[in-house]
Amino acid sequence: MNRNIKTKWKEFIIRNRKSGGYLLKKRISIRIYQILRAVLLFGLCFLILQPLFNKVSLSFMQEKDLYDPTIIVVPRNFTLENYKLVNSLINYWKALFNSIGISVMSSILQVTACTIVGYGFARFKFPLKNFWFGCVLLVIVIPPQTIMSSLYLNFRFFDVFGIIKLITGSTLNLQNSIVPYMLLCITCMGLKSGLYIFLIRQYFRGIPKELEEAAYVDGCGNFSTFLRIMLPDARPILTSCFLFAFVWQWTDSFYSRMFLGKTALLANKLTAISSLLGDYLTSISGTASKPSVAYGQMMISTGMIMAIIPLLLIYIVAQKGFVESLSQTGLKM
Repeated sequence: MNRNIKTKWKEFIIRNRKSGGYLLKKRISIRIYQILRAVLLFGLCFLILQPLFNKVSLSFMQEKDLYDPTIIVVPRNFTLENYKLVNSLINYWKALFNSIGISVMSSILQVTACTIVGYGFARFKFPLKNFWFGCVLLVIVIPPQTIMSSLYLNFRFFDVFGIIKLITGSTLNLQNSIVPYMLLCITCMGLKSGLYIFLIRQYFRGIPKELEEAAYVDGCGNFSTFLRIMLPDARPILTSCFLFAFVWQWTDSFYSRMFLGKTALLANKLTAISSLLGDYLTSISGTASKPSVAYGQMMISTGMIMAIIPLLLIYIVAQKGFVESLSQTGLKM
């Protein structure tokens, strides 16, 4: 082993002399680049993961550990009571199943509608195509808060060209129901739908048209070609869009508060943990009690960990398709 190392080292010295020192300089520059890259990646990973590690640490601490200056990361009094308390405060399992059902349903509808629209933009010519695609870009740029009032009024007094009011004598109130969610997803106006249309369009534009032409020669129509040829090939980008839609819907409190105020969802429950904790302490002591800021933040951290765990499990299952779509999606305009 040592002889092989010495032989290789001698060969390297001889080659380096013949190259005028170029090989040694190149080897040193490569090593420096590798070290700098490792330090940069470590720093980025630390910045991303450090807040999560802090929340995990807080979730296993007792309240007295919060006021001990000698405790930084590792809790001295390890406990699972925080998880039990948060579970009872937010009715975790009910909120979890509600969140999963709404997130899965809205994500499937969003990806389905955005796939059809994105494929149309990528492969077909129709009047005012560029104008409509510009409208898609506006959906990406303009925040949904700017149309909050119109959204609320539209679904609070829902009507279709006055037909419903003409028949029933009054408009429909779709608040506190899942119907507005479904209508927004089907019409590609759901949360981040414009981004999904853009990504899917770019992916389909990167697929050679010869595949479709070969399918047309074999007798396939437009719909059959889309269903049998294009969709199976677009599985990676569809997986990514589904994950994006699921995660954004999972953490969304804007649409859920506007349309599903009475439905128990994790996103809404997490923001109410402090008030729920105050009510819990009041019921125990018999007098009005307000939790300390540190204790309230510890409960919020525990609730966030409980909400993140399902997302981590989904990503672990679907990470192969997600990474594959990132490496294959083009940005051809």
